[in-house]
Amino acid sequence: MIIQTSGGQLRLAANLKWMYTELPFEARFDAAAAAGFTGVEFASPYEFPAERVRELLDNAGLTQVLINTPGGPAGSATAMGTAFVPSAQTAFREGVERALHYAGVLGSPIVHVMAGLRPPDADPQLAFATYVTNIGWAAAQARAAGVHIVLEAINKREQPTYGLASMETAAAVAEAVDSGTVGVLFDVYHAQADRGNVIERFERLAPLVKHVQIADNPGRGEPGTGEIAYEQVLARIAASGYSGWIGCEYGPVGDTDEGLDWIERITR
Repeated sequence: MIIQTSGGQLRLAANLKWMYTELPFEARFDAAAAAGFTGVEFASPYEFPAERVRELLDNAGLTQVLINTPGGPAGSATAMGTAFVPSAQTAFREGVERALHYAGVLGSPIVHVMAGLRPPDADPQLAFATYVTNIGWAAAQARAAGVHIVLEAINKREQPTYGLASMETAAAVAEAVDSGTVGVLFDVYHAQADRGNVIERFERLAPLVKHVQIADNPGRGEPGTGEIAYEQVLARIAASGYSGWIGCEYGPVGDTDEGLDWIERITR
């Protein structure tokens, strides 16, 4: 879905983990397409064979724009990823290889490599060194597969022990490893919840931003339900020359399609 802002055009992708939850997952593809979306993202396609997800995409005429690396079992120490866990490097590499296989079948150009939680008993410097080493290894695999990887920081209010401390740290790691292959996932919701100054931080990090996600704060609803001035934020993102997708990673406060009226306000 292409929208027009005062700064230029942007492409919106529906996040099928967060949107259309009133429908079974497999029905969300057609619903997103019927609403005008041409791209979708979701964290975990691994509950289905890759070929089945590809069939759902093709039947709805959709492009997969991003997936995450797999996490561990729900409630486990690695549920949000393994990159920061010194004892889990084998699991990390297996997860990256699985994600790149799915990305190849689905045609997803980007894989978000989840950092995971810092183990409470691990030396912080060792955990960070492990993370940088893991991202360097993942970058080499992704480069060979023709895929980009992105790194995302999660706000400390929700995940105080998440390994990746900030978007600025994500940018530093990308530059240290391979900024051609590795970039920043700029999540506007997490940026606002963490430190604010969304526009200033985006413009500073823009050369390294390879994907953007949006939701309002507080509440993580659609734009217009919180405090973020999305007309300005999206206009500045468009004016920056950003040509990637904007993932709508928000939980609609009501019916998903009815909530899309926020787009009219932006385009107006």
